Amino acid sequence: MIYLLRHGEAEDAASDDAARRLTEKGERQARDAGLALRELGVTIDACLASPKVRARETARIAAEVLGVEVEETEALAGGPFDALELVAGRENVLLVGHEPDFSAEVGRLTGANIDLKKGGIAVVDGSTLVALWRPKELRRIAG
Repeated sequence: MIYLLRHGEAEDAASDDAARRLTEKGERQARDAGLALRELGVTIDACLASPKVRARETARIAAEVLGVEVEETEALAGGPFDALELVAGRENVLLVGHEPDFSAEVGRLTGANIDLKKGGIAVVDGSTLVALWRPKELRRIAG
């Protein structure tokens, strides 16, 4: 299973786009994502994240709740990527990155046309979109 988590809400402006940090809301979204996955009984084997600050922070917060370490990868920094190649040899992987890249990859894998919200999760199993959770839904699941 591949869990694609779009980074939480980030600052509007920074001198360097890659340095934009999460807002309080973004931190809450990241925590809710991790808590919701835990509440659903999801076991994550690996967490791969974009090196951009907002994605790294989202990954760190969610992964802490899930008890997994974060690995940074330039493959998720922006632009097209191959999720199957990234997760090869692993069971359940949480990818943390950006739009429109994540929606495009879900579309490539499944044919689904989605719009992944900040702090939302898409779940892909092979060529099937299993779930698409918006941040409000994750918050309710997280309790």
